[in-house]
Amino acid sequence: MRAVLAWKDTVREQCVYDLAFKPDGSQLIVAAGLRVLVYDTADGNIIQPLKGHKDIVYCVAYAKDGLWSPEQKSVNKHKVSSKITCCGWTNDGQYLALGMMNGVVSIRNKNGEEKVKIERPGGSSSPIWSIAWNPSKDEHNDILAVADWGQKLSFYQLSGKQIGKDRTLTYDPCCVSYFSKGEYIVMGGSDKQASLYTKDGVRLGTIGEQNAWVWTCRVKPDSNFVVLGCQDGTIACYQLIFSTVHGLYKDRYAYRDSMTDVIVQHLITEQKVRIKCRELVKKIAIYRNRLAIQLPEKILIYELYSDDSSDMHYRIKEKIGRKFECNLLVVCSQHIILCQEKRLQCMSFTSVREKEWVMESLIRYIKVIGGPQGREGLLVGLKNGAILKIFVDNPFPITLLKLSTSVRCLDMSASRNKLAVVDEHNTLLVFDINSKELLFQEPNANSVAWNTQCEDMLCFSGNGYLNIKASNFPVHQQKMQGFMVGYNGSKIFCLHVYSMSAVEVPQSAPMYQYLERKMFKEAYQIACLGVTDSDWRDLATEALEGLDIDTAKKAFIRIRDLRYLELINSIEERKKRGENDNELFLADVYAYQGKFHEAAKLYKRTGHESRALSMYTDLRMFEYAKEFVGATDPKSTRILMTKQADWAKSSKEPRAAAEMYLSAGEHLKAIDIIGEHGWADMLIDIARKLDKAEREPLAKCAQYFEKLKHHGYASETYSKMGDLQALVRLHVETRHWEEAFSLVEKHPQFKNNVFVPYAQWLAENDRFEEAQKAFHKAGRQNEAVKVLEQLTHNAVVENRFNDAGYYYWMLSMQCLDIARDQREEMLKKFERFQHLAELYHVYRSIQRYTDEPFSSHMPETLFNICRFLLSNLTKNIPPGISKVNTLYALAKQSRKLGAYKLARYSYEKLQDLHIPSRFQESIELGSLTIRSKPFHDSEDLIDGMMCYRCSTNNPLLHNQGSSCINCRQPFIYSASSYEVLPLVQFYLEEGISDEEAVSLIDLEVPQTDEGDARWQDMDNEPQALRMDGLDDSEEDPFTAKMSFEQGGSNFVPVKVSRPSLRSMSRRDVLIKRWPRPLKWEYFRSLLPDVSITMCPTCFKMFHSEDYELLVLQHNCCPYCRRPIDEPN
Repeated sequence: MRAVLAWKDTVREQCVYDLAFKPDGSQLIVAAGLRVLVYDTADGNIIQPLKGHKDIVYCVAYAKDGLWSPEQKSVNKHKVSSKITCCGWTNDGQYLALGMMNGVVSIRNKNGEEKVKIERPGGSSSPIWSIAWNPSKDEHNDILAVADWGQKLSFYQLSGKQIGKDRTLTYDPCCVSYFSKGEYIVMGGSDKQASLYTKDGVRLGTIGEQNAWVWTCRVKPDSNFVVLGCQDGTIACYQLIFSTVHGLYKDRYAYRDSMTDVIVQHLITEQKVRIKCRELVKKIAIYRNRLAIQLPEKILIYELYSDDSSDMHYRIKEKIGRKFECNLLVVCSQHIILCQEKRLQCMSFTSVREKEWVMESLIRYIKVIGGPQGREGLLVGLKNGAILKIFVDNPFPITLLKLSTSVRCLDMSASRNKLAVVDEHNTLLVFDINSKELLFQEPNANSVAWNTQCEDMLCFSGNGYLNIKASNFPVHQQKMQGFMVGYNGSKIFCLHVYSMSAVEVPQSAPMYQYLERKMFKEAYQIACLGVTDSDWRDLATEALEGLDIDTAKKAFIRIRDLRYLELINSIEERKKRGENDNELFLADVYAYQGKFHEAAKLYKRTGHESRALSMYTDLRMFEYAKEFVGATDPKSTRILMTKQADWAKSSKEPRAAAEMYLSAGEHLKAIDIIGEHGWADMLIDIARKLDKAEREPLAKCAQYFEKLKHHGYASETYSKMGDLQALVRLHVETRHWEEAFSLVEKHPQFKNNVFVPYAQWLAENDRFEEAQKAFHKAGRQNEAVKVLEQLTHNAVVENRFNDAGYYYWMLSMQCLDIARDQREEMLKKFERFQHLAELYHVYRSIQRYTDEPFSSHMPETLFNICRFLLSNLTKNIPPGISKVNTLYALAKQSRKLGAYKLARYSYEKLQDLHIPSRFQESIELGSLTIRSKPFHDSEDLIDGMMCYRCSTNNPLLHNQGSSCINCRQPFIYSASSYEVLPLVQFYLEEGISDEEAVSLIDLEVPQTDEGDARWQDMDNEPQALRMDGLDDSEEDPFTAKMSFEQGGSNFVPVKVSRPSLRSMSRRDVLIKRWPRPLKWEYFRSLLPDVSITMCPTCFKMFHSEDYELLVLQHNCCPYCRRPIDEPN
């Protein structure tokens, strides 16, 4: 820091007590004796004197915030304990500090109330002579500087807490003033000079020495100008010049901050570290891991904690406790170099002077250029133009060059082969060190730096431009302010005013200069320093076109262009295999770059026309391809058409693609496109034009017709092909059964292919009877049985007992049909299924009665059904049939009809079974109340159980099942009301066939009614009932056959002879005409007046009235579901 006198004036025989700047700094107000003078701060001229004061003026100030105005009638006044010597408001105007003669600082609010009282140690012997608040907006607290005549400078917070220790002064301070931003303090007093201090009170130097006490000093707002006012009337204005103290080594820059701190900045990572020295920093030097800082009385040597290039932690290595006077300071790994005028001194870190060099002229520039530890080299430039190289361990300097003008700046290239010099005429000169030859020179340079990573590149600055020069190419310029002090890779270190910045400069210009001369490897080295991605791509492309494969590969790797790397890889592979046709390689490169016509010409020149053709077709440039091929090669033209069609297909122009495929003869591809888009008319045209021998395209057409539901076209196509099996499959899949049947009539070998799916379709549509027939036709009996068994099982599980009965009946008929081949097993199944069908048929009524709130059956019918079911249930009760439900229904109906004994029996049986909770209460109540009824059944009910063969009245429920307890003759039940029908089954004697028996019955021989009945024993005949008055020839032969021997335990069937058959009336006989292998069954009605109807399909007997009513209700037989309009 140095102070330069700007202007000076003297007010004769008057003491200058106070100064004040206008807030904009343009005017200075001076209190001198009785007068107030107004000065122009720029040149020190008096603008005007202000008169009117009749006594000495001690204080002047400019209004800033208008706390008091003439309109205000009164001003608040407050008494204080001592004389006030100075005062000052805080920055926000909320508090006022008063400095007093008794050594007290009183801090008060705007109302005058004292908030803080600071008492200095000296008391009244240390009066407070000047105070000032720090104006900085960066400080967290308001800081008050206090100067007292105990020769102390102190700092306090607004709260009254002292900051740091008192700073001892060597004089009585008269004035304290802060710089506008609060970074420095100016103070003057009895030592007849003004001094500059840091904001912490560290003295930095003298501003200006005077002949009398400095009574007041002020800093011009927002500037480095300081004005002093002295006791002898002197007014002096000084400009403070703060020189830059700094050092640079590669990417580390150290500079002085706030005069007492050193900041080390890493220019690449932008990291910064602050080293607080608390004294004036005079010189800084940095080299590798060393940092030297010169303070007024010592030199501190710092070193890095580690060898890490990004480490920013410094520690003190050595202290040299001596005062040195030097112009320049340089540090090496083990030495410091001091430069004073012409003298260079080399000192160790222990303050031992090891060497000294005395130059012939003043030293203008010095720089460490590296070297082994303890043997570093220095580059020295002298005022007389000499450039020397000095080694720390060598007492003799080496002269490199001798210029005619003074040296301003020097730098040596990375390989130590070239030297760049800037002379005092701002000319840059570059020399070859070995030959001393001047390589080139450039004007307008004020600093120069070689690129540390590239031998042939340097940068220099001047006239507001940055200049980059590579090799001997023209200079590349761009605007930039400042001095170039370093050049590392793509970063240029620029010092502008007080700040150092690392500027990223793309090396594009020099790279392109190398590319223009096809110097690809050199261009690659430049690009490695830092260029944009587009520059890398240009380098890669140029190198590839120049067939510098290695450079191109490295450049494409940088930009991760896998496509070009694949091309380069293929070229390298082909070179290994012995290919060396550079024109062919170049053609591939042009094709990759999109220069297709140039590529095609090269392909043609090298005899690879097919590659050009492939390129054009792959790019869909069919017109160019056709031009290239010409009209001479029909095969190539057809291939082109196919490829063009492929392209049209992929570019969503399917109709055009299909037409092109047809033109090229690619029928299959055309059919695929047409079929996928559903153009059936276009497809049938193709199918009709195709020859029937072209089976594959025809088959594909037919498949698409099926897919598009155009069955007529599909049928036509299959017929053209003669593919009958596919035609059958088509008819079956589309459910066109009539066409399928007509085809089967002509070609019976496809019977299975039609009838099996037909049967399955019928079964799926609940048309089981038709499905049965279809399965029969197909000869697939097992499938028929399996389908029915599954349906039966489902019906039982779902409690659809009506359906279960019907399916079991159908199963039995199915088994009967199969029984022709597998007789024994199937007949057993027939009987079992017939039995189950009847059980489920009757249980349906019971289930409806127990599960539903209303029943359509009369109590007598339910009563008969329950007894029938219980009589026919064996130990193995079929699934789904509940004995509890049956007994419960029987008990309820028996009670209603007066069969109290049977009801009681039913309730007792129920006690042995597991009863559902819903019946529990009803059954328990019924069991109790039935005991109040007589223990016998109604006679009318017992009469209804008479055997029509032996006239025995049977119990309502017995263990003989559905047959008479006396004659064992099975009862024949009505399939609706389950009353016993007046029918007796009879059998034919040996030798009588069914046809003969029917013909005999049809004869109907008339008889006369005579006499009374009588009993008669006949030879070899069972006991017979006869009518009195008839002889042997006139009695009813069937009645005779019905008689039997009393007491027999075995059932004796009624067998009839030919005469008996002849005597029967056709209307009294019912015949169950079972198909083979079953025999027909014959039944004789004993009460001809009772009309009985038999279903011709299931052979179930009904009272005619009941049957007619049920048929009217259901439109079919209630048992086998035969429609009424179906012929027998």
